[in-house]
Amino acid sequence: KCIERRKLAGFERFIRSEDKSEATTEKYLHDVRVFFRFLSKVSKNKSFINSLTSEKISEYKDYLKNNYASSSINSMLAALNQFLKFLGLENLCVQLIKVQKRMFLEEDRELSKEEYNRLLKAAEGTRLYYILDVIAGTGIRISELEYITVEAVKEGKAVVTCKNKTRVIFIPKPVQRRLLEYIKRMGIKSGPVFVTKNGNPLNRSNIWRDMKALCKKANVSESKVFPHNLRHLFARLFYTVEKDIVRLADLLGHTSIDTTRIYTAESGNLHRLALERVQKKLTT
Repeated sequence: KCIERRKLAGFERFIRSEDKSEATTEKYLHDVRVFFRFLSKVSKNKSFINSLTSEKISEYKDYLKNNYASSSINSMLAALNQFLKFLGLENLCVQLIKVQKRMFLEEDRELSKEEYNRLLKAAEGTRLYYILDVIAGTGIRISELEYITVEAVKEGKAVVTCKNKTRVIFIPKPVQRRLLEYIKRMGIKSGPVFVTKNGNPLNRSNIWRDMKALCKKANVSESKVFPHNLRHLFARLFYTVEKDIVRLADLLGHTSIDTTRIYTAESGNLHRLALERVQKKLTT
């Protein structure tokens, strides 16, 4: 157990040295712990890290296939591969499973404008209202909220540094106006607008919990309500209005337009309607 703890601590330092985001770091560590739990059950050796084999890795992959969705499996295998590389065991790295990319969202996961507005109404007057407003209005990542400072709001733009990249996030005037009102009401003089009682930046779990608590009041399915979905909503609406995926990629901080295309996906129902329009053209 001590060896595993030391390896995990070393892996965490390694990830952070790679300048991964806090969310990515947490995800990698969580996934490696899942791998540890699996090994502890199937390995006779107390120090299972020292007895890793390709057979055990294959067993773990089979375990994931039987217990997780394809998208989750690949993200967990990606974390495992990073861990194996950290250990110097590149030869044990495993191939990801092949998944055909979907160019549409599952309808039980897509947050609509109407549902977003119901969430806003339900959160009115609370700190969460302004957090929802900022994320959906700018496309900012939840981990980047700390860059929304009093100074940035007054200037109308925030300079975000993440993964050795710097980009400017503009704050639309309506969002800026509401934030300035909130800042004045809360008596915030400087620094990050959204902090805990101890003055630390809010993390993903704080906001996730508050959003889930809002679902019943807003009559919105919990499967649709999580911080990153607001970023997707921003991306879909921006692309609908502007049809400029290059500028959208820049706004979202993506290095690859392929990633941005995922964010602009619409529901399967809209794809069906498009096919029906094509069918109508064929038959009339």
